[in-house]
Amino acid sequence: MSGRPLDVLEATLGERVTVRLKDDTTYTGELGGYDQHLNVVLEPESGTDESEEAVESTTIIRGDNVVSISP
Repeated sequence: MSGRPLDVLEATLGERVTVRLKDDTTYTGELGGYDQHLNVVLEPESGTDESEEAVESTTIIRGDNVVSISP
């Protein structure tokens, strides 16, 4: 998948993503939303195994902490 970053995020809405933060923390969940500042909303995944890094409830991550978002 290639293209402009916001176009890639748009195509990934509703899919599983992993977000890595500046402090090397990672969160996995379903991409529920984002904005032009890369603030990200992660929703818990339904019907998948519980992993250590999976979000348990709706989580908002501030964009200035985001290092990468991987589908």
